[in-house]
Amino acid sequence: MTGPLQQRRRRRRGGARLAFLLLLLAPLVVVVAGYESLVRDDGRGPYRAPLEVIGDNAPAQLEPGGSLEPRSLAPIRLTGVDAFRLSFRRPPAAALVFDLDSGDVLYRHRPLRVAPMASLTKIMTALVVTEETRPADPVRITRDALEYSGSGVGVLPEGKRVRLETLLNGLMIVSGNDAAIALAVHVSDTEKRFVALMNEKARLWGLRCTSFVSSHGLEDGNRSCPADLAVMARLAMRNERIERIVRRPQASFRFPVKGGRLFLAGHNPLIRARYPGAIGLKTGYTSAAGRCFVGVARREGRTLGVVLLDSPNPDTQAPKLLDLGFRYG
Repeated sequence: MTGPLQQRRRRRRGGARLAFLLLLLAPLVVVVAGYESLVRDDGRGPYRAPLEVIGDNAPAQLEPGGSLEPRSLAPIRLTGVDAFRLSFRRPPAAALVFDLDSGDVLYRHRPLRVAPMASLTKIMTALVVTEETRPADPVRITRDALEYSGSGVGVLPEGKRVRLETLLNGLMIVSGNDAAIALAVHVSDTEKRFVALMNEKARLWGLRCTSFVSSHGLEDGNRSCPADLAVMARLAMRNERIERIVRRPQASFRFPVKGGRLFLAGHNPLIRARYPGAIGLKTGYTSAAGRCFVGVARREGRTLGVVLLDSPNPDTQAPKLLDLGFRYG
């Protein structure tokens, strides 16, 4: 027969064993919960991201020499239920529709899928350049800028100096890889150092699935996801220099070439099709990335963005998603 003292001792030993067992199991519970949230990224139904807010984990202080305050950057909120559903016969690899003012997501399809982003890279290039330069800065065109591949402004005069803002237009309107290299070398002396700065900014701004290996995006190593690209789009459209450029269907500038002028014509499918309210932003294409697009439109006081990665047809998918966003968002 056991007395009250012995019973209390047994209960204490039992409680200690239970506490020890729970301590051992806690890491496993965390791992399982994290895995469950990850495997739900299947593009179907309401999606809750393993990380609730994208683009909001940076330190609160201003970056030395910079102009953006990380805590007030441009977070994207992935929690909640989509405002509408849409099934494509041939869907993009990943997509997002979001409100540029609030950061609320209206539609998501694999929003954290990491994939090559091609020339959408240049959104970050433009953000870094505008933080580090002034529009009238003279940029010397080096041999590096002329040894480019893919799309380019094409008439950059080696050894001469051109106005920086003209190159920024060439970067964002015609997606000039030569302009990207020229701007990168101007800011950081070498493109390699500039890419390191791009990656530093991505970490500072809380972009969790973004990495860069060049300033222009030709390589597959330039990778991101719709959620991160939405953050970059919000930042770009708050930047007066970038916002002014990306809304232009075409532009013309004085330039040190034969004829004295440089003519640029844009690729944005929303602007080219005169989609109601279209005001930006950037196209991209490589064989590995497919057709990529970030588009922005403003109607009746609301500004919405769409991100498409590896879309079979951004010309039709982007307007359809934005139409539904404005109708139901």
